[in-house]
Amino acid sequence: MIKSLLIANRGEIACRIIRTAREMGIRTVAVYSDADAKALHVRQADEAVHIGPSPARESYLVGAKIIAAAKATGAEAVHPGYGFLSENAEFAQAVIDAGLVWVGPKPASIEAMGLKDAAKALMMEAGVPCTPGYLGENQDPAFLAERAAEIGYPVLIKAVAGGGGKGMRRVDAASDFADALASCQREAAASFGNAVVLIEKYVLSPRHIEVQVFGDSHGNVVHLFERDCSLQRRHQKVIEEAPAPGMDAETREAICQAAVRAARAVNYEGAGTIEFIADASEGLRADRIWFMEMNTRLQVEHPVTEEITGVDLVEWQLRVASGEPIPLRQDQLSINGWAMEARLYAEDPAKGFLPSVGQLESFYLPSSSHISPMRVETGVGEGDAITPYYDPMIAKLIVHRANREEAMRELGRRCGNVTCWPVKTNAAFLVRVLRDTDFIDARIDTGLIATKLDELLPDERASDELVADAAEELFLQDKRDKSHYDYELRDRLPVWAQPNGFRVNANQRPFLMHLTDGAFEYAISPESSSAWLERHPDGVLARLDGDTRLFKLARFDGTGHHGAHDGDILSPMPGKVIAVEVAAGQAVTKGQKLLTLEAMKMEHTLTAPFDGTVAELNAVPGAQVQVEALLARIEAKDD
Repeated sequence: MIKSLLIANRGEIACRIIRTAREMGIRTVAVYSDADAKALHVRQADEAVHIGPSPARESYLVGAKIIAAAKATGAEAVHPGYGFLSENAEFAQAVIDAGLVWVGPKPASIEAMGLKDAAKALMMEAGVPCTPGYLGENQDPAFLAERAAEIGYPVLIKAVAGGGGKGMRRVDAASDFADALASCQREAAASFGNAVVLIEKYVLSPRHIEVQVFGDSHGNVVHLFERDCSLQRRHQKVIEEAPAPGMDAETREAICQAAVRAARAVNYEGAGTIEFIADASEGLRADRIWFMEMNTRLQVEHPVTEEITGVDLVEWQLRVASGEPIPLRQDQLSINGWAMEARLYAEDPAKGFLPSVGQLESFYLPSSSHISPMRVETGVGEGDAITPYYDPMIAKLIVHRANREEAMRELGRRCGNVTCWPVKTNAAFLVRVLRDTDFIDARIDTGLIATKLDELLPDERASDELVADAAEELFLQDKRDKSHYDYELRDRLPVWAQPNGFRVNANQRPFLMHLTDGAFEYAISPESSSAWLERHPDGVLARLDGDTRLFKLARFDGTGHHGAHDGDILSPMPGKVIAVEVAAGQAVTKGQKLLTLEAMKMEHTLTAPFDGTVAELNAVPGAQVQVEALLARIEAKDD
């Protein structure tokens, strides 16, 4: 058995691997960049090695530094986690060539599944059902257009070396094919250095079903059943569950055996996932589920599989990498209950899911108990910082219950108990998704969130209940003369002091709160609100259903609709200004594009908050800016 392990990753997956390694008596070595010097995975490991500057391309993606760290610390093996170098065959081979144990599949298996066209051809040969389409060397536009017509529209053009939605276009009509093909090839060439594409039938009601497989060096391959990962936003998974709702025994047997054949076709060792796309227009059927790709690593959503099978997949990885056979036979594996996972991201759904960075001044994740067990995977704690350098996922919340209804209800409750400030999260968004009627009834596909996004987005304004609880707390805290003060929400929801309490305008509906026998009563609901409250140096933090807001004490100045700083356009995070669309003195309208900022590998557009004039402009294309830097200031148009 491996005695010491270097983890070539960071965040929650590094902490997850450390936990199992410690239980197995394995010494752990962490690696870290400048930004992660005080990170949780560094604090938890037995030893840690600095490997470079904050950008991943200068630290976590430099294989030579990671191998050198393993050598310097006497680590016997390297676990890549997921992301970064986990599916890099060249790095895997370099680890092996350095005399270290690679905790993952053989480099040849990674290579075999690296290109979509080659992988699809291999799967067809192995008898794995594949989506109807064309893959081949002939990339002539006219030829590809003919193949698309034969397949039947709509079709999907996909870069063979693609990933993350890049180099991918849906085409609904023959007249659009040529332009979509050219655009797809340009993007593929720029992103992956490979312009070759394949054509597939586009599935109109797709569900994303994947099967966990595991192989060893003794020729054994098993599956650990399926997961449903259909709840996605822009190809980013949001909620995953196991098993897949609506999956009957016959269909499960067909898809799981296809996954085993796929793994055997590449002599697979270790943990892997075979991803399928299902046409769910008539429910899940064995003849309408097709191979999509293989992920030659551990998946982010692996905990739901662990929960329904009782297996520790990281322990299996370490045992198989040490030369042991898979601990259980296929007939010893079974499904027990239902598991569901929600991904908590540092992002602001109200602002187009813009990533959020900063220090976690207040951070609470619901904990487990023997009465109501749950599982939390995270790589941060209160006081830690969310930086702009890495993926914005900060935690995973996992529940395991007897059935889907119980798991869904409990996960929604737990997401509602997440508290995070001042970093924004998608907790309230997750609550809404889990309470959505289509999701509850399992009427799901990969387009559900996009179709219902407006319904699922939390209101930018705080709820009446949240305002009421916060106002009560502020009133009871403050003993000063109320005639000189106004109580105001950070997002400028007005709360006016009255002789006997407060008048609040929430969601365009005014209501009064007054003091009666030492307690507040508010005319908003027959039920009392249940917000969580915490004192804060600037006022009070209040949370309800995952929505955390800061209510603060502010002097009343009697001015108009817009405060002194309403028009300040601040950088939401450190980044680079890549475009400026306006000039100083220019008149602008509400929602007009002002400038574009690049951060966290994404472009973010900043717009005018109201009609007015650009009174100040500090943004210059190409400039690097820090968080909350004043980029522009808009003066409101006089009414």
